[in-house]
Amino acid sequence: MTEMIYGNTPCMLGAKNISATKDFSDVDVIVYGIPWEGAVTWGDYTGCELGPKVMRLCSSRYSGYLPEINDMDIFEHVTLGDMGDIDIVPADVDETMKRITDFTSELWKSGKFIIGLGGDHGITYPVVKAIAEQDKKVGIIHMDAHYDNLPSHNGDQFARCSPFARLYEQEGVRNESIIHTGIHGPRNKPESGRNAKAAGAVTITINEIRGHKDLKEMAKEIYAQASKDVDCVYLTICSDVLDFAFNPGGPVDGNGLTSYELLTLVHEICKLGVIGMDFVEIYPQQDPNQFSAHFASTLILYALAGNILYNQQREEK
Repeated sequence: MTEMIYGNTPCMLGAKNISATKDFSDVDVIVYGIPWEGAVTWGDYTGCELGPKVMRLCSSRYSGYLPEINDMDIFEHVTLGDMGDIDIVPADVDETMKRITDFTSELWKSGKFIIGLGGDHGITYPVVKAIAEQDKKVGIIHMDAHYDNLPSHNGDQFARCSPFARLYEQEGVRNESIIHTGIHGPRNKPESGRNAKAAGAVTITINEIRGHKDLKEMAKEIYAQASKDVDCVYLTICSDVLDFAFNPGGPVDGNGLTSYELLTLVHEICKLGVIGMDFVEIYPQQDPNQFSAHFASTLILYALAGNILYNQQREEK
């Protein structure tokens, strides 16, 4: 029988339920949910607070076996633990941001590989803040159609369009090691590009990725920039870096990456060493077949396969 994390919701990918004990001493990877949707997402396109639940529900269909990657069974190498969801406070942005930082601070102290399930992209700021506050210099690989670096939305400085505006200001984050990757499309605003340049962040557009002859080499180049002069690299992925043909449950953006391109980049980046990641902006209500929520399982498994190979390389040295 699959153990439930709450209600009828299974643990992600059959993970061990550690939500009650908070004991992650015997797991290698910790997954947690942040069922948060800020006010900027309210309206006729809404529901990403359901993302963690539906990603878990869909994950029950999957094993950890990836025949296309070294015939690897992920769960022969790592044990996954599910910490459940952070207790957010609807309509109280400041309290929720504090709770996210407090919760993830304990996870980062463990030294495990940490995976967050969003939620809107506003959650990335308090997660990375928790890393930076532990005297670490952080680089960030940000895979997204959009910069998400506007100062605020109607006064909400923690809106999903603003996490990188806050991260540019965060002590412990090296702006020159923030790599906005896969940026494309007219739902960006002109000031977003200017804000990134002013902060010293790096932009890699979709055309630069498409124009590169080798995705694996592209991943190495991205990682080299993100890892320069920092202690660790964090990976954050908005679903809309994917073309909407591959992401019916995400924001509606065309000319994005294919699922193959995203999986390859994520796997190759994780092979080089990231401390953790998040995957955000899944809107189950927009996606009756839950293709996007299903994709989360494959994405996480590809990231874990990369992390396993990274750790094996370290042990061999």
